[in-house]
Amino acid sequence: MAKESVKARQLKREKLVEKYAKKRAELKAAGDYEALDKLPKNASPVRLRNRCKLTGRPRAYMRKFGICRLAFRDLASHGKITGVTKASW
Repeated sequence: MAKESVKARQLKREKLVEKYAKKRAELKAAGDYEALDKLPKNASPVRLRNRCKLTGRPRAYMRKFGICRLAFRDLASHGKITGVTKASW
């Protein structure tokens, strides 16, 4: 489980990226890199990290579900994810 401060920081970055997305696209298209430098660092989408929506874990993230493998396994074994069954052969 990630610390609450790390999760909050990530959320703050996501909001900043969303807020400045249009402006960044316009400046990039115009080729105005000096103005791009003046935007906040956290407004860049490169600084985002895929994190589990439940635990905040940064590794073993599954894009299709938006959660990490540990949370996925727990939810799948309890039958809370539709269409996912345990494989047996």
